Amino acid sequence: MLSKINLKEGSRNAWSLYNLVIKSALFCIVMITGAYLPLQAQVKEYTKPSLWFGVAAGGNFNFYRGTTQELNADLTTPTAFRHGSGLGLFLAPSIEYYKPNSKWGVILQAGYDSRKGTFDRVVTPCDCPADLKTNLGYITVEPSLRFAPFKSGFYLFGGPRLAFNLSKDFTYQQGQNPNFPAEAESPAVEGEFSAIENLLVSMQIGAGYDIELSSQNRKSQFVLSPYASFHPYFGQNPRSIETWNNTTLRAGVVLKMGRGKEIEKPKETSAIAVLAPEVNFSVVSPENIPVERRVRETFPVLNYVFFNLGSTEIPERYVTLTKDQVKDFKEDQLEVFKPKKLSGRSERQMVAYYNVLNILGDRMGKNPSANITLVGSSEKGPEDAKAMGNSIKDYLVNIFGISPSRISVEGRSKAEIPSEQVGGEKELKLLRQEDRRVSIESSSPALLMEFQSGPNVMLKPVVLDATQKAPIDSYITFNNGGSESAFESWNVEVKEEGTDKVQNFGPYTTESVSIPGKSILGAKPEGDYTVTMLGKTKSGEIVRKESKVHMVLWTPDTDEQGKRYSVVYGFNDSKSIAMYEKYLTEIVTPQIPKNGIVSIHGYTDVIGNAENNQKLSTARAEDVKKIISAALSKSKRSDVTFKLYGFGENEDLSQFENKLPEERFYNRTVIIDIFTK
Repeated sequence: MLSKINLKEGSRNAWSLYNLVIKSALFCIVMITGAYLPLQAQVKEYTKPSLWFGVAAGGNFNFYRGTTQELNADLTTPTAFRHGSGLGLFLAPSIEYYKPNSKWGVILQAGYDSRKGTFDRVVTPCDCPADLKTNLGYITVEPSLRFAPFKSGFYLFGGPRLAFNLSKDFTYQQGQNPNFPAEAESPAVEGEFSAIENLLVSMQIGAGYDIELSSQNRKSQFVLSPYASFHPYFGQNPRSIETWNNTTLRAGVVLKMGRGKEIEKPKETSAIAVLAPEVNFSVVSPENIPVERRVRETFPVLNYVFFNLGSTEIPERYVTLTKDQVKDFKEDQLEVFKPKKLSGRSERQMVAYYNVLNILGDRMGKNPSANITLVGSSEKGPEDAKAMGNSIKDYLVNIFGISPSRISVEGRSKAEIPSEQVGGEKELKLLRQEDRRVSIESSSPALLMEFQSGPNVMLKPVVLDATQKAPIDSYITFNNGGSESAFESWNVEVKEEGTDKVQNFGPYTTESVSIPGKSILGAKPEGDYTVTMLGKTKSGEIVRKESKVHMVLWTPDTDEQGKRYSVVYGFNDSKSIAMYEKYLTEIVTPQIPKNGIVSIHGYTDVIGNAENNQKLSTARAEDVKKIISAALSKSKRSDVTFKLYGFGENEDLSQFENKLPEERFYNRTVIIDIFTK
């Protein structure tokens, strides 16, 4: 017969520590609540806190699996216990850090974690019922990564759990044998499990929701966060012997407090407030703002023909001739043969590109030894791709009289350098439009761009003479440093001195905006203006700052003629710039006159992140400048003035629209304008 055994006094010490944790947590709650009450009368406005302190409390729903029989050296039960469950307390101080409106943050909780429970009753060989309870407890340390996918109150969290054993008590009770009802019941046995792991390393994942209890009118702000988490059995074997393991579901709340920083409200003048000090507004107006320049442009010709989805016919936007028109076609008079449908921006350049098949046919006629390969790529497969290539071949053979033996056709499912990259998930429709194309490949120098060879080389550029209106370096630039973080949007008011005329521009969300000078001056030769920036903060306040500027409208001499060259980037920037290095060094640089001005401006298309595109356009422009500067230095020249701009995907400033694949390809460019000083 078993007798009541007290195997260790450690359980009493564990209970004392347990009480201490509870009392400390309750003290924290009282202190937080006390700090909250005096703040009711505050009317100032504060930022949302980034650092939060609080208390987490919850219940652990514990589920036991595995085998438990040898409880310690003094007690092995007649029958093994295999399943069980129970409800335990979780109580811990909590620290969280995450910036307002940020998706990412961190959480640290460390406190008492009870994994207590009762095993399912078993029957011993003597036909006696047996019960086993445990008060298993830990001091737990749980660092977690916090992720708020929608920048809202909802968040996910997950991370490791480090559990240091605090209590390992058990109570074993063998009941009365039903066959001997007169026999006395065995006394309960209390003790501690042996072979308990002092440290468990496991994990948790969960979700919560922040409920704001106070407004931003209080420095101390409070949030209540109900949450639930899952602690799988991995790493949760309490003992180094047998197979008992725990799985836990936890549900609870976190009451947390953070302290915001006071927002200094600008002093109001009527309905307009003073600009926040962290915003730096300025206006840059070039000394001379040309209305127009005559430009001789060396325009690159893409060696691609883009086809409409679902069609293998040459698209209507490309210029196709009749046999009778071929004799009148001239590369330097492309404006005679315009497309039926034309983009409204940079019309002159797109007329050149949309004549690509006629330029190709004319050059092949003048160079009978030049051969080409038409490589089609189609999402429908090689046969559909070859059908696109054969449409171009038929046109060159039937209209320009090119021998079929000089044109070979191939088909692929994917372009050699595709727009759609493996693993890409965004803007797939635009990228797939770009991949439905035919590439014109040749090894003939008569057809290809200078110093280039191999596949994917563009055709030799065409030279265009025209008047360039409102050149980029003549634009008025509004710089508003810090506005992206300070404002939801900002506008500009331009008032001419001595008049009541006010012009409005905006709203804008970027920190730098350029507009043509003529849009302000009109036909006036010059004028003095007061430029007022009006910014709307995220809290709805209006702030402003003024800048005075003198603008001059200057029409250049009729003898001035600039030269323009372009570098069109592919999908690999480093390969693209390496391909152009000799061209920039030996073709472009020698065209820079003594004391000349070189204006370099980079652009991107609209695919991708706008902020990254802004940086990319500037980096591309800097690559071009570096090559030209090196070539000038090698010639011992230091007389050239450089102006460098990066306009990103800004559709108000981009050279082309972004509706069609060819427009986006041409927008991936750096333009080099060369003028005399």
